[in-house]
Formats: sequence, C-alpha cells, structure tokens
Amino acid sequence: MSSQYLTLYKMIVLYMLRKSDGRLSKAQIYDFILDKEYTNFLTLQEVFGELAESELITEKSEGSRTFLKLTDAGSETLDFFGNRINPAIKEQIDTFFKENGMKIRDETSISAFYKKTGENEYTTYLSASEGSSTLIDISIPVWNEEAAMAMCDNWKKKNSEIYQYLIRELM
Repeated sequence: MSSQYLTLYKMIVLYMLRKSDGRLSKAQIYDFILDKEYTNFLTLQEVFGELAESELITEKSEGSRTFLKLTDAGSETLDFFGNRINPAIKEQIDTFFKENGMKIRDETSISAFYKKTGENEYTTYLSASEGSSTLIDISIPVWNEEAAMAMCDNWKKKNSEIYQYLIRELM
C-alpha cells in the first residue's frame, strides 16, 4: 500500500472525527469508508493503529465498541495535510453527517455496557453526554448477565425519561 494512500485514509478519518464534534465509533467510520469502497477493512485497521500510535487520535473501549476522538495533534495534522482530501470526498463526508447526524449523536452520546466483576456479579455502566460534557454516569452492580443486558437495553430506550426522573426527584 502506497504511503500516499495511507496518508489520504488517515486524513479522511481525522476529517470525520473533526466533523463529528466529539467522538465516533470505529464501526461508524468503517460503515462510511467501506460503504464508499475507499479501502478495505485491513488497511483501515492499519490506519487506526498508526493514528493511535502517533497520538493523533485516542481510543476508548466501552463494552464491545471502541470510540475514537481527535487529539490536538490530530487537529493540527489535519490543518496541515487536510488539503490532500479530494473536495468530492469532503462533500460525501459532509453529506453523511447531515443525513446521519442525529443517529450518530445518539449512538455516541448514550453509552450502555456491562462487565463481569465477580463470580455471580456484573456491573452495568450507563452514561449520557452532550458534546464533551458528561450529563450522567452511573454504574450499577447486578446479580446476573440477563439483568445487566436488560439494564443496558432499557437505558438505550429510556435514557431521557430516566434522566428527567432523576433530576426531578433530586431537585
């Protein structure tokens, strides 16, 4: 793979992270880049690895998802090399965010996952954020995996109502 193409793919990822106003999951970036057939899965894996190693992005795993965030160094790099992205590709990315903005925001601002923390214990991690601000962050121990899964599913469906209820009750 030519370093010219790897640089282009890196700039596309950095541009997408800047346009997202926050963070994106690897899956969301995969969906866009693979759907447009810019490159393949393995090359994109290499791109993510090199961006993280160069500290142009940060990675944070939450359950089965990995979220990426643009660093200051990544932003500077994009400012310097961003002109290597074809304007048509930038337009496709901009359109992608216009068409999928709410879905992307919902997927990245509401987080629910669980981990096994003991022999018969799991802990659910539930959070909601807006931009770079965390609105609520809750961890709740539960007795089995089914309960943990149910809590995560219900948080994804009812997070707004639960958040409003807590605020009402705490005020």
